[in-house]
Amino acid sequence: MSHWNHRKLLVVDVAALSEPFDWKNLSFQTAQTVLPAVTCTVQASFRTAAWPDGHGMIANGLFHRDLRKVMFWEQSARLVAGERIWSGLRGRGGKVAMLFWQQSLGEDADVVLSPAPIHKHHGGMIQDCYGQPDGLYGHLCRKVGKPFSLRHYWGPMASHKAGDWIAKATAAVLADRDLAPNLCLTYLPTLDYDLQRHPPDAAKVQIARSALENQLRELLVAGRREGYETLIFGDYRIGPVDRAAMPNRILAEAGLLKMRPVKDMLYPDLYASRAFAMVDHQVAHVYVPDPAHIGPTRDLLSQMPGVGEVMDKEAQRAAHVAHPNAGELLLQAEPGTWFAYPWWSRPREAPDYAAHVDIHSKPGYDPCELLWGWPPGSIGRDPGRICGSHGLAGPDNRVVWGATMEVPGPIDNLVDLAGAVRKWIDE
Repeated sequence: MSHWNHRKLLVVDVAALSEPFDWKNLSFQTAQTVLPAVTCTVQASFRTAAWPDGHGMIANGLFHRDLRKVMFWEQSARLVAGERIWSGLRGRGGKVAMLFWQQSLGEDADVVLSPAPIHKHHGGMIQDCYGQPDGLYGHLCRKVGKPFSLRHYWGPMASHKAGDWIAKATAAVLADRDLAPNLCLTYLPTLDYDLQRHPPDAAKVQIARSALENQLRELLVAGRREGYETLIFGDYRIGPVDRAAMPNRILAEAGLLKMRPVKDMLYPDLYASRAFAMVDHQVAHVYVPDPAHIGPTRDLLSQMPGVGEVMDKEAQRAAHVAHPNAGELLLQAEPGTWFAYPWWSRPREAPDYAAHVDIHSKPGYDPCELLWGWPPGSIGRDPGRICGSHGLAGPDNRVVWGATMEVPGPIDNLVDLAGAVRKWIDE
């Protein structure tokens, strides 16, 4: 058996891990994250060891210019361009697993597990997960002792219970002789929810952090038992926010974003609009079809309270995000501010999906989906209730990582870390 076949690695992406745990057997270091510092972008950068201008996953959603349509949280692996860090491993017959990573469906991997509910025509959904090989999800449900609950993964009921299930399922994959990969990538969302709902010193945040520590210890024990080294990394830092900025409302008031009234509700008309902002936490891609409108749009948004920087393509190139998928302009929020998607001014003008968890219809990320609203069964619609957000990179937004093995350095950023992982598994 060749030397590489002895090497097995578990990689754990921990949402919002920016503070180390005080563990004797694993020390943590800091690294620069990527811009935008959001889940899909970071995970795409890690699996390719490339910046967003290379892999093209410039946010959690993409604006398809030909369709004039925003699509968030699409799961096809073909949305992420570039060679994978495990291509050499796979070429030598090694096995790869991806559990709960974004854009994993159809990926060049042996084991894939991802939430994939069926939305029923008249409301409601059938909870399910997509799994490869066939029968994987049912097998893991039996190992864990219960099915995965999507309601614990996103929405007002989201909690550490989702991470508990993922950790147990990951441990089961590592221990299964038929499934166990040489490289296993998994994801723990445990800190993400309450850091957006509550101030960082809230009791519920501390409970989530304790739950995460238990999940990580479970994975470390499982990995050690099955002969795996383990690498843990955070993808972004959630910082406190106390206000929301709404670039689409400004664009609508200026006549750049056009509306389509339907039964007194206002829906965006992206076919006729001259500018539109696809918001994603603390960043927003602004799409301006006609170059003649870029300057006026930039001037308008530069004066908007809460906007820290308006990046044109030159500035985007310097930040490694100037991909054709990116907006003509990219907004970064001031610290303490996040970007909300609403364009309407009166509550009755809100589209039907505004009051519901609907991650695929909304043309922007909506953290209010984590909160209950009124009437019962609806979500909150007050952006002032959001306490934490992310998306910014830079020295004040570094994340932490730690590994049980020696990682070849130097490691300044997550792209460096991914490259080091590729080198380690290829040795």
